[in-house]
Amino acid sequence: MTWNVPNILTLIRLGAIPLLMGLFWLPGWIGYISATTVFVVAAVTDWVDGYWARRYHQTSAFGAFLDPVADKLMVATALVLLTADERAPAILTVIIIGREITISALREWMAELGERAAVAVSWMGKVKTGLQMGAIVLLLLHGPVYGLDAHFWGVVLLSIAAVLTLWSMVVYLRAALPLVFRTESTTGES
Repeated sequence: MTWNVPNILTLIRLGAIPLLMGLFWLPGWIGYISATTVFVVAAVTDWVDGYWARRYHQTSAFGAFLDPVADKLMVATALVLLTADERAPAILTVIIIGREITISALREWMAELGERAAVAVSWMGKVKTGLQMGAIVLLLLHGPVYGLDAHFWGVVLLSIAAVLTLWSMVVYLRAALPLVFRTESTTGES
């Protein structure tokens, strides 16, 4: 592993997951604000490590592997906690986490075929991620914030993110489907 700023930020993000889990269960606003703060700081470090890696040419194989893992683990942890506390509908959590597992497996398989570009991150994935992060922040806050019903709007944003999640999964699968059939016909598998 290369000890550079992006990789250290990614490791900090991984270390923040147990902290998020512990703070989430603190009572009332202490828990809401603490857990939200940890999640927001983790989201900001995700942006900073990506920017830093590109700007200062500090990309690495380790970072390319671990950065998306850390992101997915942080989001999945937050969604599971929110669902366990009945702040997020379970169906939305299942859709989002299920899609991440499916697309991660698809990307791995496509990389083995040398076709990783066919399932590269799209603009839709970026919009989905932004909505998802905003929804999680609002759901972590849970109560009214400056007159805004954070819970209601968090569920609305998470619902929109889930729709985009399914849509982007269909787009990725449609891009990969011809390669699946081409691979099967050349290998004779069924």
